[in-house]
Amino acid sequence: METFLSRTPILQRNMVLVASMLFMIIGTGSVYFIVVALKPISLQFDWPRAVPSIAYALQYFAAGFGGILMGYWLDKFGLGVPAFIGATMLGLGSILTCYISNPWHLYVIYGIVMGLLGRSTLFTPLTANITRWFEHNKSRAVGIVGSGQALAGAVWPPIFQSSFDSIGWRDTAFWYGIFCLLTMLPLAFILKQTPPKVEEELNAKSGDEVFSDANKSHALLGLSSLKVQITLAIASIGCCVAMALPLAHMVAHVSDLGYDYETGAQLLALMLATAGVSAFFGVGFFGRRYGGLKTIFIFSAIQGLFLFALIFADQLWMIYLVAIFFGLGYGGVLPCYPVIVREFLPASQAGRRTALVILCASGGMALGSWIGGASYDLTTSYSPAFIIGVSFNIFNLVIIGYLIYRNTRQKQAFV
Repeated sequence: METFLSRTPILQRNMVLVASMLFMIIGTGSVYFIVVALKPISLQFDWPRAVPSIAYALQYFAAGFGGILMGYWLDKFGLGVPAFIGATMLGLGSILTCYISNPWHLYVIYGIVMGLLGRSTLFTPLTANITRWFEHNKSRAVGIVGSGQALAGAVWPPIFQSSFDSIGWRDTAFWYGIFCLLTMLPLAFILKQTPPKVEEELNAKSGDEVFSDANKSHALLGLSSLKVQITLAIASIGCCVAMALPLAHMVAHVSDLGYDYETGAQLLALMLATAGVSAFFGVGFFGRRYGGLKTIFIFSAIQGLFLFALIFADQLWMIYLVAIFFGLGYGGVLPCYPVIVREFLPASQAGRRTALVILCASGGMALGSWIGGASYDLTTSYSPAFIIGVSFNIFNLVIIGYLIYRNTRQKQAFV
């Protein structure tokens, strides 16, 4: 296969693009399993909701740390080993989930197996890798791959809920794990292909020193690479705390309002379907016209506005409307970060630098998930948590707005 693909670069790029999206969709099902199972698991073991919420948080947080290792490996050796590790660990971790009986079982499985070694191989390495295959269409390619994360939310919650009703959550976890092994391992063979070194060749021919790896961030923002890295990392926390609250607690929140689990799963699926559409089309459309910073500002503003609206939505039609527009905002946020990293930071370090940003984003997701569970346990309501999430979202907009201002000022200085 590798010899054939190496002779057909267009086919090779497109196969890697499709394989990356499918790998993302299948693997991200592990996140939505615990979202749909949050209340059933709590009720079966008489655990507070904070327990499965912590497991959800641990998967994100540990994936952030694991993503640094996977990003470093990607920069040095390619995506092959991370892809095979991820496929194996996500499948194994899901199978082990069906045997849990204590909270620490859930924490170890979701923290180490499915987080540190499993989910860490998804968003960061997949999106960083695809920017190397599509040098001149980075935002479009990242949007397509990133849409897999949201599309997973459209696909898996209804499947999981239906399976819970027929065979229970334990057997569902087992068969999802088998499905991961049977599908993701073959995809890993496609993902191990080596991308063309387009950018290095172009730089060598042009001899352009102004926007080289060493000077890029200072030329475009007037900041050092370290300061840009830190600023993006802090910004990612704000948007992801807000993002995590509906993602982790929508099913439980809708159930608390008097609707059944199936309705909650359908709402979550709808929210994530619109997020997938937003990432697939919106990131590429806005990214090519306005750049990564302005694009993420647009999507983050939409996300924050409709998280605020969720506080007041109590009728089903209102919740559906909020879910649709929250999804449109949320879906475009995370895929923008790999694009911004490639625009303002060294391309040769894209994997590890993207991983550092996503580590902080994962911390934000973990914090948001925990805030939702802990706030509900204290107040029996999600409204205080949603208010906190809106505050974090505003914090993100302030930081991104500051970077847009600096970028505009630098461009004017060069005119």
